Amino acid sequence: MKKWNWTKILAIFVLITLVASIVYATINLFLTPADAYLGEGEKTRGDYSLMIMQCLLGVIVLFLPSMLSKKMKFEIPDAMYIVFIVFLYCAIYLGEVQSFYYLIPNWDTILHTFSGAMLGGLGFSIVNLLNNNENVTLSMSPFFVALFALSFAVFLGVVWEFYEFTADSFGMNMQKTMLENGTPLEGHAAVADTMGDLFVDFLGALVIAIIGYISIRKKKGWMNKFEFKKVVNK
Repeated sequence: MKKWNWTKILAIFVLITLVASIVYATINLFLTPADAYLGEGEKTRGDYSLMIMQCLLGVIVLFLPSMLSKKMKFEIPDAMYIVFIVFLYCAIYLGEVQSFYYLIPNWDTILHTFSGAMLGGLGFSIVNLLNNNENVTLSMSPFFVALFALSFAVFLGVVWEFYEFTADSFGMNMQKTMLENGTPLEGHAAVADTMGDLFVDFLGALVIAIIGYISIRKKKGWMNKFEFKKVVNK
């Protein structure tokens, strides 16, 4: 009896969820008047536009690991890909479509902390892939590897905040500079979300960097399940 590929099943489920959300948001975008009076919990046309943009980005990103692995000829471990898919589902579908960012306290903070840790682990995997490449000669100290993983995660966290700022320039509210009803925040409150995101990105990545550093020094293999493997053509 053929075993089920739960990674593919999970990816297909998330893909269907995102596509259905795009259809739902597109219909409501045209049905919602631009000057409609908003009751509690109701969404504006800007909310639906953001939902469409986020879901489209999610669909693209969902296929990105597979495309990169085929082009660069490396294998992504199932454990890492599952973690990635679950994060995508929590961030886009639960966070944006189901409004968990507003309904669940600190939902955004939890996801950013987790993403910092996940990207830190990705940084370690990239270094490991280079170390195992016969065409690349590398001899890096455990401290430098940990520093690279930390810097890599924080850099991508900054790039994400650039993306959020750009989206908000078109009337969206990714950086949460407005309340759900559209009331703009001022002063320290207006930048609290962005700075908080960067801070927890750093903390999540720092924890993984420290654990990874200790793991390398003690030559523990706990990260093997999350390491890329070069595909060898037979």
